[in-house]
Amino acid sequence: MGNPQHARTRTRTLTRRTLLTTATAVAAASATPAFAAPAPAPNTTPRTTPRTAPLWAEFSKTPYTHPQIPYVGRAGALGGATRAPRRPVVTNVLHHGAKPDGSTDSAPAINRAIAAAGERGGGTVLVPPGTYRIDDVIRIGHSNVVLRGAGSARTKLIATRSLTELIGPYGSRYGGDKSSWSWAGGLIWLCPQGRYESLTAAIKAKAWPFEGWTGNARDEWRTLSTVAPAHRGDHTVTVHDPSRLKRGQLVLLRLADDVGHTLLEHMAGGGAGPEAYQWDDKTKLTSYVPYEWPVRISAIKGRRVTFERPLPLDVRPEWDPRITTHVEALTGSGVEGLTLEAVETMQAPHLLDKGYNGVTFQCAYDCWAEDITVRHADNGFGLVAASACTLRRTRVEGRGSHHPYFCREGSHDNLIEDFAIAERTAPAPPNTQLHGINVEGLSSYNVWSRGDMGMGTFDTHRGMPFANVRTEITVNNNGRHGGDASAGPLYGARFTHWNVTVPNARAGLVKIDTIAPYSATVGISAVREFDQIDTPDFTGELGSRLESYGAPDAVSPRNLYEAQRALRR
Repeated sequence: MGNPQHARTRTRTLTRRTLLTTATAVAAASATPAFAAPAPAPNTTPRTTPRTAPLWAEFSKTPYTHPQIPYVGRAGALGGATRAPRRPVVTNVLHHGAKPDGSTDSAPAINRAIAAAGERGGGTVLVPPGTYRIDDVIRIGHSNVVLRGAGSARTKLIATRSLTELIGPYGSRYGGDKSSWSWAGGLIWLCPQGRYESLTAAIKAKAWPFEGWTGNARDEWRTLSTVAPAHRGDHTVTVHDPSRLKRGQLVLLRLADDVGHTLLEHMAGGGAGPEAYQWDDKTKLTSYVPYEWPVRISAIKGRRVTFERPLPLDVRPEWDPRITTHVEALTGSGVEGLTLEAVETMQAPHLLDKGYNGVTFQCAYDCWAEDITVRHADNGFGLVAASACTLRRTRVEGRGSHHPYFCREGSHDNLIEDFAIAERTAPAPPNTQLHGINVEGLSSYNVWSRGDMGMGTFDTHRGMPFANVRTEITVNNNGRHGGDASAGPLYGARFTHWNVTVPNARAGLVKIDTIAPYSATVGISAVREFDQIDTPDFTGELGSRLESYGAPDAVSPRNLYEAQRALRR
């Protein structure tokens, strides 16, 4: 990745000619990715000469405020940097007693090495080639610590126990007999040490917690300043008291809903449909607000505060906008170059996962995973109240997963690129479920780019995620979405699916112009409705767009995220 690039105090004016020229160059360059992804399924559709999408030309005039397409050009760690920082090597797990022959439990030794690096202020912990048995969670709880194997084909961790065995049963804060390990936690868990301790203590006490940036009861925050009105897409806001703010500080922008639910209406794009929607009985959805957006301050001049990313929503006085503190964050940490393989067990019935989970980021910012394979997991890679993280060259394979990738509890501005979900190696047992690349819980401005999905779908578990992008993906669309009715709409505004190939021609959750409000479906395969079929949550005109239908790969730019990233240069 590289050093952080702070947003300029003033947004540079971009001409339409500059944007279109850059987009064309990026479209050509994207044919050879910087990081090799697994080969997509063969596409027998005859290739046509790519044409610049009219929607792209339209977006280029208003990149930060377009009604259907979100600006995601700074998604990912360190503003979307393409290379991870190379932190100096400070220790080796072998020096702490780890055995690369799988003969003994190496988790204590690996965790000692990680803790030693953290106590020194950070650095890289090497895991040399070999197979390491781990009978406990691998915990990265200090900032600026990287756990680095010798490559996913050379370093393997064999996980022998589930999170239920290691921490205990984890019920749902919404009741019922569900296991929250079906969507939370990881056997490699990147989470600030204090937050990990408070979470696991609550789980052991059966006091099922909130999982995000403001603690188990969402009460661990204090106001740094209130904020004057501003518009979506602005980089700079006016605060009433800048005395407790500083350049480089990671803060939360907090927006609370009002009794009329106008914040939720705004997330859905506004208009007659959201205004007529019945919000009051969607108790799971309303528990997700206030909306909490982590962001770093890049400049302060008087009472004018500039953020490193543009505002995701309007800032209105009726939403009591504040800049606040948060629990201690994990920043600048990563895991690289290894395979995490769980002992192969039969996939559990739906919502009863034991927690043979892969790699999860929680209350993490500017963190990453690179060249990681997860095998035989209940759930592969997780983003839980995680923001500005990058998952690059990741892969889920083996006996089949419930959620190969999950993104929830207010996770924002993350990048998952060059990812793969392999076809399962064992038949799906009865009463199990396959989702795919999941997003839910008011999560926003996340990107899935250059993916090869041998199974699964573009899953949303309701909870009205909004302004997310899936681009340049091949998906054998055979998964289903979940989500309680109390979690509200499947989609908020500005979902975009751009250049998506669907070999099995199933429409569900990929062609979204008739379902998602103010959305854009551009350059997808010709598809038809079968299996799970959804109806719109909002009445009336949706304001969505369908373009270049039936022509994947014929649209320019081919990759919406990469084209947007190029614009900022």
